Amino acid sequence: MFCTECGENLTLVFKQGEGLVPYCKKCDDYRFPRFATAVSMVVTNRTKDRILLAKHRGQDDYILFAGYVKKGETAEKAVTREFKEETKLDTVKFRYMSSRYHEPRNVLMLNFLIMAENGEILLDKNELDEARWFTVDEALENVRKQSTAETFLKAAVNELKKF
Repeated sequence: MFCTECGENLTLVFKQGEGLVPYCKKCDDYRFPRFATAVSMVVTNRTKDRILLAKHRGQDDYILFAGYVKKGETAEKAVTREFKEETKLDTVKFRYMSSRYHEPRNVLMLNFLIMAENGEILLDKNELDEARWFTVDEALENVRKQSTAETFLKAAVNELKKF
């Protein structure tokens, strides 16, 4: 870990009320970790009997729709914008579900359950190779195993009836 201000190596130092926090000796200051924020979407249809999964460019596994929150944008705005950009479908409604830190990309994922408007899916081929509707059971079988997507999908399936 390196200081974002001066580039020095950081050391972990105990800070009262915070625990171990990266510390820069040169700047004499604590450097709390920085990470990106993204939204992840479990997409259902109006009858809540189908889940839309995607294959992102060059990947073999089905995962959830996702995208980064832009500077100055709310997570709620990012949900509708990202989904529309990737599929050209509108979002009927959405609800925040939970969050999870995704270490491989150093990103805090904010997961939403969304209901998509019916219509033709027109994929953004720069981001996605495929999108496909699955029954709920098929979605659980086909989502990438032991992934953040699978964790979010399992939680959302339990909430579908309430949505």
